[in-house]
Amino acid sequence: MWLVCDYGDVISLSPTADDVARAATLCGLDPEHFAEAYWVRRIEYDRGDIDARTFWASVARAELDDERLAACVAADTAGWTRLNPASTAAIERAAGRGWRLALLSNAPVDIARTLDVTPWLSRFEHRVFSCDLRITKPDPAIYDALLSRLGADAADVAFVDDRVENVVAAARVGISAHHFTGPEVFDSI
Repeated sequence: MWLVCDYGDVISLSPTADDVARAATLCGLDPEHFAEAYWVRRIEYDRGDIDARTFWASVARAELDDERLAACVAADTAGWTRLNPASTAAIERAAGRGWRLALLSNAPVDIARTLDVTPWLSRFEHRVFSCDLRITKPDPAIYDALLSRLGADAADVAFVDDRVENVVAAARVGISAHHFTGPEVFDSI
């Protein structure tokens, strides 16, 4: 049996106000306008349709030199790579009950490659990222690709995600899907 976890806001903590302010400053925006601009093309970035330079230029509404681009990518990666200790403990308990672990995340290349070398995430036998598949949740094709990668039937998979639309899409392909409302959800699976 497989326990498939989303990463952002499930395993990880959300970026802090300081993280957002740092990235906003790098883009020459106030935090409110930064937050709006950040999400406009994020799904394209997560899917690998656009690269970091294109994404961050769209956020900043200006071309970025290499140094500023690298700083934006570093700030974004730092903001998304803080593990939630309560979630990691709950996932460890689930693994102790016999669940095999896999990760399914919408993530751009830079964050995905950082997560690939994050020591705690080595517990996950498979780390499946949207940027590698060129498909994002909640597209049903991403769940089909996940099942293929796991070599599993949908009935043998439990999936936890913080976004309701992703949970609904996974359930539509027969996966036992659970809405993440807190780390305790892992104890109820």
